[in-house]
Amino acid sequence: MSSTPAIPDAEALYTQLLAGVRALLRPDTRLVGVTSGGAWLVERLQKDLGLAGAPGVISSAMHRDDFARRGLAASAQTALPFDVNGADVLLLDDVLYTGRTIRAVLNELFDFGRPGCVRLAVLVDRGGR
Repeated sequence: MSSTPAIPDAEALYTQLLAGVRALLRPDTRLVGVTSGGAWLVERLQKDLGLAGAPGVISSAMHRDDFARRGLAASAQTALPFDVNGADVLLLDDVLYTGRTIRAVLNELFDFGRPGCVRLAVLVDRGGR
């Protein structure tokens, strides 16, 4: 008899993420969500944390090692409404697994400038690295 793993409670995970992000915030921290999973997270966090301004959204599409197979989605466009140079950037994504997307996103971020600090927060870490 096999047992199915329990499905995590999304709201409980979000509450933990919110507390973790709140602890990481500095006065000049800029939130940046990875398309598509991190984009909705960053919008909700920006609102729930009462942060002014628009959050950033960053795409991994142009820097993925499987770009030739996947191509470029029309919705996957980077929008960073701040100067990246010297910025304290907190990247947000829904799931971390192998790290391929994060590597690609870091390359994209550095195309826009040289941040002073980059940190990562995720809703779920699947391991596997």
